[in-house]
Amino acid sequence: MIKFSLSLIYSLVIFLGIKSFFGEPKATSFDPPELTITPFAGPDVTPSPACLAVAATGEVFVGVDMIGSLGKDPDKGRILKLIDKDNDGKMDQHVEFAMVDNPRGIIAQGDKVFVLHTTFSKETKKATGMALVVFEDKDGDGKADGPAKPLIEHLSNTKYIQERGTDHATNGIRMGIDGWIYISVGDFGFHNATDRSGKKLTMLGGGIVRVRPDGTEMEIFMHGTRNVYDVAIDPFMNVFTRENTNDGGGWNVRFSHFIQSGEYGYPVLFQHFTDEILPALVDVGGGSGTGALYMSEPNWPEKYNNVPMMADWGRSMLYIHRVTPDGPTFTQKEEEFIKLPQITDLDVDGSGRLYLAAWDGAGYSGSPSKGYVVRAVPNNWTYKAFPNVAKASVKQLAELLKSASAVARLSASQELIARSSKQATATALKVASDKKLPLVVRVAGIYTYAQAAGVDGIPTLLEFTKEDAMREFALKTLADRKNNVQNVPTEPFLAGLKDASPRVQAVAAIGLGRLGHLETASALLQTKVPASFVEPAKDVEGPHATPNSAIVLPHLAVQALVSLNAVDATVAAINGENSTIALWTLRYMHDQKAVDGLINAYQQSKDEKLKKQILITLARLYKKEDAYDASWWWGTRPDSHGPYYKGVVWAASPAIEKFLKGEWEKADANGKQFFVDLDARNRMEIPAFATEEKVAAAEEPKVDLEKIKNQKGQVGKSSIEDVLLAINKLEGDPVKGKALFTRQGCIACHSISKGEKMKGPFMGQIGSIMNREQIAESILKPSASISQGFATVMISAKGDKTYMGFITEETAAKVVMRNIAGEVFTIKASDILSRKEMDSSMMPAGLANSLSYDELASLVTFLSQQKK
Repeated sequence: MIKFSLSLIYSLVIFLGIKSFFGEPKATSFDPPELTITPFAGPDVTPSPACLAVAATGEVFVGVDMIGSLGKDPDKGRILKLIDKDNDGKMDQHVEFAMVDNPRGIIAQGDKVFVLHTTFSKETKKATGMALVVFEDKDGDGKADGPAKPLIEHLSNTKYIQERGTDHATNGIRMGIDGWIYISVGDFGFHNATDRSGKKLTMLGGGIVRVRPDGTEMEIFMHGTRNVYDVAIDPFMNVFTRENTNDGGGWNVRFSHFIQSGEYGYPVLFQHFTDEILPALVDVGGGSGTGALYMSEPNWPEKYNNVPMMADWGRSMLYIHRVTPDGPTFTQKEEEFIKLPQITDLDVDGSGRLYLAAWDGAGYSGSPSKGYVVRAVPNNWTYKAFPNVAKASVKQLAELLKSASAVARLSASQELIARSSKQATATALKVASDKKLPLVVRVAGIYTYAQAAGVDGIPTLLEFTKEDAMREFALKTLADRKNNVQNVPTEPFLAGLKDASPRVQAVAAIGLGRLGHLETASALLQTKVPASFVEPAKDVEGPHATPNSAIVLPHLAVQALVSLNAVDATVAAINGENSTIALWTLRYMHDQKAVDGLINAYQQSKDEKLKKQILITLARLYKKEDAYDASWWWGTRPDSHGPYYKGVVWAASPAIEKFLKGEWEKADANGKQFFVDLDARNRMEIPAFATEEKVAAAEEPKVDLEKIKNQKGQVGKSSIEDVLLAINKLEGDPVKGKALFTRQGCIACHSISKGEKMKGPFMGQIGSIMNREQIAESILKPSASISQGFATVMISAKGDKTYMGFITEETAAKVVMRNIAGEVFTIKASDILSRKEMDSSMMPAGLANSLSYDELASLVTFLSQQKK
C-alpha cells in the first residue's frame, strides 16, 4: 500500500487486516445519486495502485506498486497507461509506459509524465533514496522514449527507506497554475536533495517542497507536517491537504490550508507551542489522508464542484471539504462523498471524467490480486473530446485559457509557455487584462504571462498591482521566482501590508521575505499580534487544529523577518510598541547579536511584563535544533514536548546560562519557580533549575495474558471463519463488552479515553474507522499486520539488561517502553547496545479463546461504539 501502511488505521488496533469491501471492482455502496460510478480496470491489470494521474485528453496513468509501504525488494513497480478508446467508461487497452519502483506520485502533462518514486542500486538491490523524474513520449506510442531524466535526486531519507520502507517518505506530486510542481514530503524529511541545477536542500521533518518542471529552483514551500501524501490546489493557488499527527491520542487527521512559508509545528511545536504555528482547520479524528484533488470542472454538479476532494485510505472514503474564506485563510465543513475501499488517489481529465484508485486490501507490501480503478461522471455527462494542445493554434489556446475548466486552463497555460513566442506571451497578457472575463480566468492569464515573460514582464506585472482585483496575484507572481526578483521594487509590497484585503497583506508579507531587502523589516515589525497569541498552560495541549485567521498575518511577518535575518531591526524593536512580534521573531534567531540585544534590553527596561518575555525568549535561544544529517529519525511516536527534538547548545549558550542564573539568584521562592518552569518547558537542562523527572506511572494493571490465552471456550474451539460468521449475527451487549475489555487484559496495552495515559494503539476512535468484522478479525489475528509505532522491539542495554515491548515515547536522550504485562521501563539512549524490531505482534493470539460467541460479540460491540 502506500506510505501509511498499517499506521493509518491509526487510532485503532495493533492489527489491521482489513478485508476488501468488494471482491471485483463494482459501483461503490455510497454512490452520490448525481453520479454514475463504474469499474474501469481490475486487479488483473492494475493491482496495488498507489497513485494515478489523468492526461487532459483522458489517458489514465496508474502507478502499480508491488513493494508497498513496507516492502524493500526492487523490480516490482511500473507505470501503466490505460486507454478507453470508445469512451464507454471501461479500459480497452493498456500499455506498460515505464518500469519504476514504488511509484508515489504522477503528473501527466502533454508528452511528459512526471513520476516520484523510490530508486534502487542495481548492484546491491537496496534503496538509494527517492527521485522526481520525467519521462517523455514524443513518438506517441504510449511508452516512454527512454530512461527517465532526473529532476531531483535524494528526495528522502535513504537510511530509513532501507530499514522501514516508504511509509513516511516522499509522496504525491501536483502542478499548480503557477507552473510549480508541489511535492508532499513525509517526516522522513531529506538531506542534500539535489535538483537539476545542482542546488542542494535539507529538510528535517515533513512539509511541501516545490520545483520548476525543468528540475530547477527547488525550495521549501511550507513545513511542519507528519505524513502528508498529496495536495489539492485551487485555481487561485490555495493549497489544501488532509494529513495527520500523532498527538498521543491516536493518529488524527487534520485538514489544513497550507500557506507559503508557514510553520505547522509537527512534532515539536504543535502541542505546547501552538501560539507560534499556523493551525490546521479541523481535527476529524483517526484516519489517513492520501490522494487529493481540487475539482473545478464546469460539467460537474454544482454541489460537488469547486471543492477540495480528499481521499482517506484509513476510512475508505473520499471526502469533500467545503471551504469558506476567512480573512487570509478559510474555515471548512467536511462531508462524506464516495466510499471506496482503501482509496489511494484520484484525478480528473479535460472532459470531466474522475478516476479513483482503490488499494482494496492489498496489504502493506502489495498484492497481485487486489486493487482497481473506477470512473465517476455526472449522470448527464456526455463525452466531449479534449483537443491536443500541441497541435492547437495560439488562438485556440487562448480560448482554452478562458475555459471554466481548471484542467483546460492548465493545459493551455503550459503549452503557451512551452512555445516561448511573443505571440503566446501577448495572448496570455490579453487574457489577464480583460476585465470582462471571470477572475479565475484572468488569474490563469497572469500566471501564464509571468512564466512566459520572465524578468521582462516585471513592469507589466507592476501595473497589475494597481488594480484591486488583481493585486494579490500580481504581487505573488512578482515574488514567485527568486531567480527573477533582483529588479522587483519593494514599494508595492510595502503598500500591500496596509491593503484592505487580508489576502493581499499575506501575499505582501511573504513576498517581502522572498525579495530579501533588510530595510523592509521595520514595516513587517508593525504587523499587529492578536490577543490569541498566548502560549498554552503548562502541560496543556494547545489548539493546533482550530482555525485562527487572526494569527496568520503576524505569523507570516515573523517568517519573513527570519528569512531576512533582520536581527538588528528586531532587537531595536524590543523596547518599543512592537515588542511582541519582535520577541516572537527573536525566538528563531540564534545569533550572538540577538542574545546581546536581549540581555541589554532587559537591563534597560523597567517593564516587568516585558522583562519576563525577554527571559522566555532567552530560554528559547539557549538551545537550537541539531543539524540534520539523515542518520536518525524521530520515529512514529516522537517526543512532542518541544521546542526542539535534538536540542544542542551553541556559542551563545554559556552567556545565556550565566545571565539566567544571575537573575535566578536574585529571585524569591516564587521567582525561582519561574526559572524552574522555564527550564522544563524549554528543556535547557541547566543544573541549577532542574528538577527530577517523573517517569511512568507506577499504578498500572498487571495482566497474565498467558493464562488468559490458554483458556478454551467457544471461540477457542472454532475456526476464525465460523467465529466471524457468528459475530455478524450477534448484536452483543456493550456494557458486558466494557467489563470484558478489562478482564481480558486489553486495558494493559490500550486506552479508551484521551484523558488516560497513552499506551498501545488508542481504542477511543476505533469504531469510526473499523467495522465490527474488522475489529473481530484484528483481535483473533493480532499479527496479521501491526499498527505503525506498535511493533514489538527488543532492546539490549548496558548491565546485561534486555527489554521487550513497544515504544511509548522516544526522545534523543531516552526510550520509554511498555511490556506485555503493562510494566513501563525508561532506558537511556546512551545505554542501548542494540535494538531490533520483531516481525510479530507483542499481543499473543488466543486472548479471546476463553470467550463465548456472545461475549466476543459484546467486546466487539463495545469497541465499535468508541468513536470519540
